Amino acid sequence: MVWVVGGLAAIVVIGAAALQIAISRNGPAVLNAVDRITGGSQGAELKATISTGDHPQQKLLVWAHETQPASEGKRPVLVFVHGGSWRSGDPVDYGFIGRAFVPKGFVVVLAGYRLGADGAYPAMLQDTAAAIGWTHREIERYGGDPDRIVIAGHSAGAYNVVTAALQQRWLDQEGVAPDAIAGVVGLSGPYDFFPFDSESTIAAFGNAPDGEATQPINHVRGDGPQMLLVHGEDDTLVYPRNTRVLSARLKDAGAHALPVYLRDADHNRPLITLASPWRSNTELVDTIAGFASAAAGQSAAKDALSVPVQDETR
Repeated sequence: MVWVVGGLAAIVVIGAAALQIAISRNGPAVLNAVDRITGGSQGAELKATISTGDHPQQKLLVWAHETQPASEGKRPVLVFVHGGSWRSGDPVDYGFIGRAFVPKGFVVVLAGYRLGADGAYPAMLQDTAAAIGWTHREIERYGGDPDRIVIAGHSAGAYNVVTAALQQRWLDQEGVAPDAIAGVVGLSGPYDFFPFDSESTIAAFGNAPDGEATQPINHVRGDGPQMLLVHGEDDTLVYPRNTRVLSARLKDAGAHALPVYLRDADHNRPLITLASPWRSNTELVDTIAGFASAAAGQSAAKDALSVPVQDETR
């Protein structure tokens, strides 16, 4: 019996190790598959895949409740932009975001943007703004409220949404008014990374005429939407100082910024926690949903947090 138990334990360890390797190679696709198998649909359904431009990466996917009754009224909207160092990623692989937040009462839009050389600055921002613009104009057809939009992203996607929210000219090009964005959620985001010193940032931003102008921290304003900025304390890809500096500058400007630092969490942990079975620890999902609901209701979101806000000077 002992050897049977030991053998089962070894299989579990090997399986967990294999899963971690798979996640490291194509994380979102693996997370999406595992989430679908272990968590089911959660009542969420892919309603539409929309092209927002001529490039195949210019697209978005709309997720909503499979049987949302018309009598329920319009739901707040969460637009999520994927990461991938501005060179990889596909919103098709992020269905787990829809299955996490549609049951929380949202219509979810998963937005793609051009990558690599085609997506070099400022293309990634133009495409993100185009997805937000489409959402503002069309989401009511899918049960969403165009006046209650929260934009979110992980890593490079966090850069995209934070920059689009702070530097209004990107949304101006789409005819989206400054007050159309109720809130912003940034997960593991790079907000202060000039001068460019990595392969990915040089490729994405190296040809920008003014490197400092590409940085979100240089576009802080006091009248912008409130922000929830989540970062793993053990993130060695995008250091937590990005969130510390941005949140401090936002607060100094009079804006509403909520930094959350996750202990023993690396760069991808905030994203992994949004997929089943890791989503069984509901703190982060509940925190994001609570913040987004409060922001969409135009109220201060601090009391909605279930993960304690920690001092951004740490």
